[in-house]
Amino acid sequence: MRSGVIDIIGGRNDMAHDEPVEIGLVLYPGAQLAAVLGLTDLFSLASRIASSRRTQGSNPLRVSHWQLDTLGKAPVRIFDSAPDGEATLSVLVLPPSLGEPLSPQAAAPFTGWLSHHHGKGVTLGSVCAGAFLLGETGLLKGRTVTTHWLHVELFQARFPEARMDADQLIIDDGDIITAGGAMAWTDLGLRLVDRFLGPTVMIETARILLVDPPGREQRYYSVFSPRLTHGDMSVLKVQHWLQATDAKDIALETLAEQAGLEERTFLRRFQKATGMTTREYCQRLRVGKAREMLQFSRLPIDSIAWEVGYSDPAAFRKVFSRIVGLTPGEYRRRFSAE
Repeated sequence: MRSGVIDIIGGRNDMAHDEPVEIGLVLYPGAQLAAVLGLTDLFSLASRIASSRRTQGSNPLRVSHWQLDTLGKAPVRIFDSAPDGEATLSVLVLPPSLGEPLSPQAAAPFTGWLSHHHGKGVTLGSVCAGAFLLGETGLLKGRTVTTHWLHVELFQARFPEARMDADQLIIDDGDIITAGGAMAWTDLGLRLVDRFLGPTVMIETARILLVDPPGREQRYYSVFSPRLTHGDMSVLKVQHWLQATDAKDIALETLAEQAGLEERTFLRRFQKATGMTTREYCQRLRVGKAREMLQFSRLPIDSIAWEVGYSDPAAFRKVFSRIVGLTPGEYRRRFSAE
């Protein structure tokens, strides 16, 4: 549902020639003001770049800020970068929050308003904990979304009908876009610039701001945070043992013995408690240890593979690349502290 898409270079133009595209930024309670102001500057810069590249007319991005009215009943515009002109509201963005995710009660004044605009063709976007406000609308049922990896367990508990993929930094589902970490507002902003003003303007905006264009993945940065609050003490005992031993011995017989359970019972309870098979869980523990060694040591990659439990370096590289999204060598070049 890409209403009003404009290609500044190629001439794709579904809107009136001189009518700006309005992108609204929603200042819900706890919204990170740095992200709101950063997005405002990013879109303003992109608009200037786009205008300078056109010989006739322009379709700049118009930025507005929305906040609950004094009665706390509905959001109203409190800032408009072009208050005297006409514009079509095309996107509403829910910025990140550095505090706790918004509660259902605090989200209530926004949900009907967001759903109403979505029903009129407005794209909804969220960054980090902004996904919780988006989730309260009920629009994420059956959708694949992302949020900050620290919030995954809480998000899944509150919105079990959404499909969470926290490995992705940004997921563009057309009429709904979700971005992961708190600084992923840059990725969301550039994605919208690409959508409305075209890839050339997007790349130029990214170049001037010295930020990476879209293409990063959240899993480059996320740390494996095992689920430990499930209440199954037998499984928790095994988790603690695996952590203490760096998952060196992952034989099913050993794990079941640590849990004091029959093997089939242990497997069933482990997956129910952690959301992973024992194999997946141990791979993530081992890769987490390998990431630390790649960052803070000069050991050869084959030696690191051996240290974290892989006798076959090729198998280690394959598992590492699948989980992290980078090869061990790429990861070391990007994140090494040496």
